[in-house]
Formats: sequence, structure tokens, C-alpha cells
Amino acid sequence: MFICTLFHVKTSIVSCGRLCDERPVFFLWFDWSEKKRHVILQVSVATIEARENQIGRSNSNIELITQLFSLIEHGILGKRQALNDNTKRMSKKIMLLGSGELGKEFVIAVKRLGHYVIAVDSYDNAPAQQVADEREVIDMLDGTALDTIVSRHKPDIIVPEIEAIRTERFYDYEKQGIQVVPSARAANFTMNRKAIRDLASIELGLRTARYRYAASLEELQTAVREVGIPCVVKPLMSSSGKGQSTVKSEEDIEKAWNYSQSGRRGDIAEVIVESFVKFHTEITLLTVTQKNGTTLFCPPIGHRQERGDYQESWQPCFISDSHLKEAQEIADKVTRSLIGCGIWGVEFFLADDGLYFSELSPRPHDTGMVTLAGTQNLSEFELHARAVLGLPIPEITMLQAGASAVVLAGSAGTKPLYIGVEEALREPRTDIRIFGKPTTRPHRRMAVTLAYDKLGCNLQALKEKAIANAAKVTVVSE
Repeated sequence: MFICTLFHVKTSIVSCGRLCDERPVFFLWFDWSEKKRHVILQVSVATIEARENQIGRSNSNIELITQLFSLIEHGILGKRQALNDNTKRMSKKIMLLGSGELGKEFVIAVKRLGHYVIAVDSYDNAPAQQVADEREVIDMLDGTALDTIVSRHKPDIIVPEIEAIRTERFYDYEKQGIQVVPSARAANFTMNRKAIRDLASIELGLRTARYRYAASLEELQTAVREVGIPCVVKPLMSSSGKGQSTVKSEEDIEKAWNYSQSGRRGDIAEVIVESFVKFHTEITLLTVTQKNGTTLFCPPIGHRQERGDYQESWQPCFISDSHLKEAQEIADKVTRSLIGCGIWGVEFFLADDGLYFSELSPRPHDTGMVTLAGTQNLSEFELHARAVLGLPIPEITMLQAGASAVVLAGSAGTKPLYIGVEEALREPRTDIRIFGKPTTRPHRRMAVTLAYDKLGCNLQALKEKAIANAAKVTVVSE
């Protein structure tokens, strides 16, 4: 026994036993439940009408389709495609580890390309989980819990979005044939500031700020004396500026240590202490490494930070050709060493005495949310999706100028509401992305406003427009 359905992509094409003739192509779907396989048949209208005249008008749609199927089985009519297990696997199963706002945009991008996503986070209803096919809630620093969900879902691809993951497990997953993005090596190096800084400074010889490490308050006091005041203290594992502070006097050292421990991600207490670089520009160079193509670079993105977290970003950020070439060469050198495919956010300081390598993220970058303003032919999330899936990226083209500004929560709470969105959207050439985070806390990034205009416009005015729109939006919660 089989179940047979005749359908068209827009409308039903069977009416009173007569096939409508205004559609050029019909599809027949056959389902043998006991064999658990499907067949899609594509048949032209003219062919079906010819066969209809030969077999006679049927009072039963099923009878007509059954006779058509018999002709197909004997190779007389139509084109048939069996959808067996191998064909179905053309749709990749992707496990996203960390499901914040950047992960949400990535999920949307891969879903548009026809793939299946399991979104994982430490809390339920995280932004990316709201648009994924399935979700898991675990402590990703628990290696056993991580192994369990990987074994259960058997993903083709694992995409980390945050730092707080037991990344050592990635090497085993690669041995099992799972693609880790960008690679197990890259994830392990870049999820820890110590590993990536030593790689950049010691192994690759890149210019960085002077730095030391400290695993206790006493070691931090020593490190600050060696690096000098002012300096910046950061947990080895953190994101969005959490735990990061500037030491401007000896009285700030103990405060910096306590803050680093409250804002760290994971179980590593150690911090990095960096000398303060007197830069005039801070940029992100989004770098795309491909499976079967050359390394590509997006136009530089400028950004401003407070509390170690980005507040505004804009694209393009104009720097000299020589500095751009140097930044591209450094980004290419680092990503080649780490290996793997995907988008990387490579951060630089531009000072009066030249370019300094700052940090690197092996995933879409928060400052790159400006690309949601249509500044490029492909957003950073679409670029990441294509690179991860091994799809071609012929070029990255700058289409228009853009700016982004963050909308922050003012207090802790639940069930956030957004007041002032309508007012913000009254401005032409603007947009907003609300992330859908279920809870708030002071300074938590909840949304981003976007502004865009033609290339060559007044970038400062564009930034001010995005900032003004962000100020119109207030987050209230219970």
C-alpha cells in the first residue's frame, strides 16, 4: 500500500478529477510507510493531459494518479527522484553552542539555506533557541553533559558561539568526523585570552600591548607594577566586557581583581593585564576563511567601547591603505595558524605609532551587527553560514554606509518590554533588532538600532542618528 498526493507549490491542482492546465509543472508525492521512503515525481502538464486522454477521465483522483504512477514505474512517464537517507543528509544538522543574539542571526541565515539547528545554552528560551528546530539547556562547561547531547543528536557541524564551553572535547568530536567551527584548534586557542595572546605575540611575533598574567590578587599587584599604570585587567574567559576594568591607581587593583572574578566565564580565575595603548581608532576586520576559496576581508568596522563592551559601530571605517594592508596580512597570518572555515572578528588598535593586534573571535562579532543595516551584499551571519557549509562566496561588496548603537537594560528583571520603538522607527533609513532575551540586568545588551545611507554620506551624522534612536528605546521589566 502507498499514499499518493498530487500537489503544486502554489495551489491544489486537482479539481473534480480534472487537472488544471494553467500550471507548467506538477509534483506527485508517494509515501510507502512500510519502506519509509519517499518519491517525488515531476510531470509536465502536457504529458499528463496526453496520458489523461489515453486512460480516460477518472472520477477518482486516486485512480488517475495510481495509473500515472504505474506508467512512471515502467519508465514511460515523468522524472522520478528517490529521497533516500543519503539525499536527506544534504540538509546538515548543526549544533550551536551558545544561543545569544549573534547565534540567533546565524540560525536565521542557515535556516534560510535549508538546514537543521539544535540551539544549546545554559538557560531556556535564549534568543537563538526561539528560531531553532530543537533546543538543549545544559552547563556547557560540564564535559559529560556536552558529550551526552552530542551523542544524542549526532550533529554534522558544531558551531561555538560563546567562551564558556569545555572546548577540549572538540578534539574528540573532530576524530568522530564532526566538523567543529572553525576547528577544534581554533576554538581552544581563542576561547582563552592567554592562548591567543601567546600565539600572536610569541609564536607569530605580532605587535601587541605589553602584558602579564595573574592568578591571585598578589600576582595582580606585581603584574600591574611591571606593566605600569594605567592598565587594563581582563578575565582570560569572558565576553561583552564582563569582568574587564581599567586600573588608574593602586587603589583600583583590588577592585579590578574582585570585578574580574565576578565577571569571568568558566572556572579559570587567571587574568591578563595589558598596558594601556593610546589609540585613536579601534577597528574590527571581519575575515572569512573558506574551504574551497581564498580568504576574504570585509571593509573595516570602527567601534567605541564602554566597560569593555561595544556601544556603537560603523562601516566603513576609513584607515590608510598601508594600515589596511597590514591588518589584512596579520588577520590572514593568525587565521592560517589556527586553521578552519568561518568568519573571524579580528580586533586592532590604531595608534600614532602604528597598528596593534588586540583580540580575535572565531565567530560573528558583536560590532559586525552593523552589517544587518545592509552595508554589504552579505551580512556577517550570512558569510559565516556560507563558509561553515562550504558554499561559495564569490565576493564581498560594500553597498552602503551603516551605523549601529546598542539598547541596554537599566535594571534586573523578567518579561522585558520595549517602550519607544515606534518613535525610533519614524526616522527614515533606520531599523531595530530586538534580541528576545527573557531577562534583564544592568547594562545588558537587549537590542541594537541601525541607520544607513549612501556611500560617501556624513558618517558622524549617521552614528549620531543610530545613537539618538537607541536613546528613544527604554527597556522595562517586571
